[in-house]
Amino acid sequence: MAVDTYTYKVRDSEGRTLQGQLEADNSELVASKLRSMGYVPVAIDRQGGGAMKKELKIPGIGNKVNQKEISVFARQFATMINAGLSLIRALHILGEQTESKLLKEIVTEVRLDVEKGASLSQALTRHPKAFNRLFVAMVKAGEVGGVLDSVLMQLASIIEKQVELKRKIKSAMTYPVAVLALVLLIVTAMLLFIVPTFESLYADLGGTLPLPTRLLLIVSGIVSKFAPVIFVVEVVFVVLFKRWIASESGRAKWDVFKLKVPVFGKLVHKTAITRFSRTFAVLLRSGVPILEALEITSETVGNTVVASAIKDVQTAVKQGESVAGPLGRHPIFPPMVVQMLAVGEETGNVDEMLEKVADFYDAEIEAIVDALTSLLEPLLIVVMGGAVGGMVVALYMPMFQIINLVQ
Repeated sequence: MAVDTYTYKVRDSEGRTLQGQLEADNSELVASKLRSMGYVPVAIDRQGGGAMKKELKIPGIGNKVNQKEISVFARQFATMINAGLSLIRALHILGEQTESKLLKEIVTEVRLDVEKGASLSQALTRHPKAFNRLFVAMVKAGEVGGVLDSVLMQLASIIEKQVELKRKIKSAMTYPVAVLALVLLIVTAMLLFIVPTFESLYADLGGTLPLPTRLLLIVSGIVSKFAPVIFVVEVVFVVLFKRWIASESGRAKWDVFKLKVPVFGKLVHKTAITRFSRTFAVLLRSGVPILEALEITSETVGNTVVASAIKDVQTAVKQGESVAGPLGRHPIFPPMVVQMLAVGEETGNVDEMLEKVADFYDAEIEAIVDALTSLLEPLLIVVMGGAVGGMVVALYMPMFQIINLVQ
């Protein structure tokens, strides 16, 4: 195994800063060696090796931490803190046992930053792809209030519920997408390989073909002739569409469109309300100031229409209004949400009321997903049968005419 050279900066027992180099398999071993020598590591950097030592990284692959991994990290971290382990020791154990290579590197960097004197929330801020503003803000509130373990448990719970919500929505979408892809594949294969065989057969027989058969042959000819062009156009369209929805204006228009789509629009709407309610509730319960909680909620709600409404509410709260009043001026929020929030403000239980709202809409989402699944299964089977069956009937219509003429 190749041994890398690391440059380090440490502080000794008298506070003096020292620099030097060590050879080791990884930075953790360097830090352990330095601590055993009585030094406090300040910075550890690997010296640049040759081109063969560099890892190959493909953009978009392996550069994102799964939310499920973050929830497991938060729950294990909370358990260790509650058991009395120090931050540094808990982070060291988590870095050693996590299976994700990227998360392992991030946790190690967080631990090194904490060893240098940074707070946990400051160290987490350096890794926004793994720990979003919601995570950092709650950790900061937990540090200030001395309840880091309970805050981490709340974080684990909310992330797990978000993951479960995504799973429910994906389960509703997976089947129709798979069936439509299968239909497209079968139709394309028939147009490219099967229909041309019948075209040559009917050309030898002569005569006038039925209109459905002629239309099918024309479509098959176009697809066969321009297949590469069609493929390139599809790829370009997908790339441009992704760039469009990644832009601010494109994302706003796309989110408005999703809310207006029949059936699925209700699912998108209820999902956004659930995220708003649960995120806002857990932030308030953790002690995050209300204005900061509204700002973080607007960033994590997942829909620009709802986010824009939350920002308007934040502006109104800055001017001295309650949350429920300006919230009711936006039709995107159902009356039940506004009324529950108003009752929560009157009784001082806003977080509890918001949790009840989130639980209610979770049940609504589950009911919609079940209804969609039961409705789409037979509908898509009919679509698939109609598409393939229609092509087969169009191909064999001339055969039926020939049989009738023979009889």
